[in-house]
Amino acid sequence: MNKRTFLKTGGLIGAAAILPTASIRSITDPMSVTDSCILIPTETAGPFPLDLTSNTNFFRQDVREGKPGTPLRLKLQIVGDVNCAPMQNVRVNIWHCDANGLYSGYSQSNNAGQAGLTYLRGYQLTDVNGEASFLTIFPGWYNGRVCHIHFQVYVSSNYAAISQLTFDVAAKQAVYAANATVYTKGADPTAPGSDNIFSDGYAYQTATLIENTTEGGYDAFLRVTVRGTGVTSVGHAEKETAKHFVLGQNAPNPFVDHTTIPLTLFHPSSVVFDLYDLQGRRVHSRSLGSLDVGVHDIPVNIRELGLPQQSYVYQVTVRNGGGEFVDVKRMSN
Repeated sequence: MNKRTFLKTGGLIGAAAILPTASIRSITDPMSVTDSCILIPTETAGPFPLDLTSNTNFFRQDVREGKPGTPLRLKLQIVGDVNCAPMQNVRVNIWHCDANGLYSGYSQSNNAGQAGLTYLRGYQLTDVNGEASFLTIFPGWYNGRVCHIHFQVYVSSNYAAISQLTFDVAAKQAVYAANATVYTKGADPTAPGSDNIFSDGYAYQTATLIENTTEGGYDAFLRVTVRGTGVTSVGHAEKETAKHFVLGQNAPNPFVDHTTIPLTLFHPSSVVFDLYDLQGRRVHSRSLGSLDVGVHDIPVNIRELGLPQQSYVYQVTVRNGGGEFVDVKRMSN
């Protein structure tokens, strides 16, 4: 199985149906516990929302591709609005402009020469805590828009939420001032309230921004609330796959060296198991052969596989008379 077939599953590929409600909740302390989550309307995808699901090369944590800029470690936590419980195994896309206000993938009068480029775009699956992390650069700005980052939370084939985040004005301007050789356009002249996107309020879209004195650059965090109860919703594509098999969550999760993945088959099928790191590299693959109807355990021991102790994404491909069906989940370390 080549990399292009990676993540070919209803919750992770195909045109996302962007529904009219999304939610973003920011908190001062990322570790604090709240008893309510606030929903706000979705924001526009903006002029440059490449469909990351059409190219598996975008499955990565480090989206910089060598772009100059101060490092930004961005973490988004996805929770359900009913009980604020973490949403595991949902896809989170991010995309934003570079230090000069340019977006990859497009070439037009105000964004010249960027066609075919892929920098500062990527997606991840949320872990057991509902968190997806990215290594990027602090974004620049362009005329008419305050500094911002686009993101999409793709929960299932029938529900996705999309919005944008920004930063505290003083903290943002301090980043530009401290890195003036890279951010040559200087301070951001647009206030959030005068930006059409955030003119109706931005309190719940303002990510925390803290200088990282150990590793350099900055850390940012935003809690994002989507419709749900902490359990991934199911659309048509997921229901079709569920007629043939169910891929369970590995246990224990988080794990250290060894974990086991449950797989339930409803028809005799040939099964292939693949393991990927969070940069989208396939690090292990094996055929499980032809398996009968029933529950099967897939043991994984990363020590025996010679792999480092870290989080991975596992994919199972099932083939039978009904066709080919794929599902993926993330295992946390």
